[in-house]
Amino acid sequence: MRLGDLVIDVTPLRTSRDFRFLFAARLVSLLGLGLTLVALPLQVWQITHSSWHVGLVSVVNMVPMLIGTLAGGILADRMDRRKLILLARGSAVVVFAVLALNASADSPYLWVIYLSAAVNSVLNGLSATALMATTPNLVGRDQLPAAGALMAITAELGAIVGPSVAGGLTELAGLSWNYGLTAVATFITTALIAFIRPQPPAGDFEEESPLRSIAGGLRFVASNRLIAGLLIIDMVVVVFAMPTAIFPELTEKMYGDGGTVLGLFYAAPGVGAMIAALASGWTGTVKHTGRHLIWATAACGVAVAGLGLTADWLLAALFFLALLGAADTISEILRRALLQHNTPDHLQGRVSSLWLAQTNVGPAIGSVEVALAARVAGPAMALLAGGALCAAGALGVGAASRNLRNASLHDPSADDLLTPTSPTPEP
Repeated sequence: MRLGDLVIDVTPLRTSRDFRFLFAARLVSLLGLGLTLVALPLQVWQITHSSWHVGLVSVVNMVPMLIGTLAGGILADRMDRRKLILLARGSAVVVFAVLALNASADSPYLWVIYLSAAVNSVLNGLSATALMATTPNLVGRDQLPAAGALMAITAELGAIVGPSVAGGLTELAGLSWNYGLTAVATFITTALIAFIRPQPPAGDFEEESPLRSIAGGLRFVASNRLIAGLLIIDMVVVVFAMPTAIFPELTEKMYGDGGTVLGLFYAAPGVGAMIAALASGWTGTVKHTGRHLIWATAACGVAVAGLGLTADWLLAALFFLALLGAADTISEILRRALLQHNTPDHLQGRVSSLWLAQTNVGPAIGSVEVALAARVAGPAMALLAGGALCAAGALGVGAASRNLRNASLHDPSADDLLTPTSPTPEP
């Protein structure tokens, strides 16, 4: 591997005007959402003093998120994808304003938090699915790993800056400022998306019921062993390697902290992820994409287990959290690129919705699992068990799926395979 392969590829930003606006919009949006990453669980913890309730917020969001992503998949294959993103993000501004007003009250209502989070889950599902489905059209199939790494940069900047600011901002000004700034950032995001050119669906589509449309996506996934393997290994990560629901309990018990250390715990994975994304140039050139994906996923489990062993040693705990962020980012870049590379454009919305549905529903399941495990065996043992299950699951899926092991971004894309080749002229 050459040294130049370790530098992130910024070609999509240089060559695509629309991707530049999308990149900027997502960056601003995630910087704002990073504030609520700390504010929401911290507010629930302050009201209830229960990790169960912190995890329950994710469970309550499960059905709305599922509805939003599945509906977004159908709509993204039938209507202008830019318009769908605008409608969803514009509506989210109102949701965050409601959360800010509730947080500023003398006695905030827990039900307002649950309801607002549920509505926002629907909106996030709609916009995230449309965004993922339209990315290949903005950059081209040959630039999918580079685009994925750049989008990871936006996510990690939000994960680093947002939580880091949120902890101190909460102590200085209160939770309402977190939600209010998120509302402003979401408004700016909506304005930036408006500059992207219209993104109509590819070709003609048949008028069919939503259930039949979803069934078409499911049939494609079920018949494609590589896509099925990608979805399964993704589920392994999101269920067993996302222990954020017990961070408030863990930091309070280990450090007696209610804000600053908690913010560091939420921000540390973003630091590792940022480093991995900046050094991700190799992801677009490596030959054995699937094998690297399997090892990166197993590394997520090792990091979670390491956190369980060092939870009471702050520097070591932050190191393993950073390692988790790095491994998960490489895993996500490779998973997303393989998924988009091997899905035809007319199915991008529905397949993206299925992937995002489990990506968002999985952590809700994982939150319940880790919260219950922490209640029974303590936070440290819950982390050890989750990490071991993640590593074993990744290696098991890799051993069982030859298609996943042999997958490569150098193979022809799904659209290339659908395009009939021109007959070779006779001499």
